[in-house]
Amino acid sequence: MTFDDVRAIALRWPEVEDGTSYGTPALKVRKKMLVRLKEDGDTLVMPGVPQDERAMLIESQPKVFYFTDHYRDYPMVLIRLSKAKRATVEPLLLRQWRALASKKALTAFETR
Repeated sequence: MTFDDVRAIALRWPEVEDGTSYGTPALKVRKKMLVRLKEDGDTLVMPGVPQDERAMLIESQPKVFYFTDHYRDYPMVLIRLSKAKRATVEPLLLRQWRALASKKALTAFETR
């Protein structure tokens, strides 16, 4: 996957917009970060992943998922896009979008 693939998925959902975060490309929902690309151009910062789930993801797919000490205390996981598959990334992305989207956007999305 690439960040363009992630963009193509997320921009189909209501309230998702292109933006930047820490000087890198990001996707936002109502001005809140949905995901961002790290400076290396291959790592996706994925918020909304509790630490216990993060540990399970890293254990099950260490080539795809990881984290650094910087993210240790945050509910986030890092994803190597070059090793990831859409079927792995999209559910995490959708869950975070649902957490950030307005009730109106959620209703519109569910009734399509």
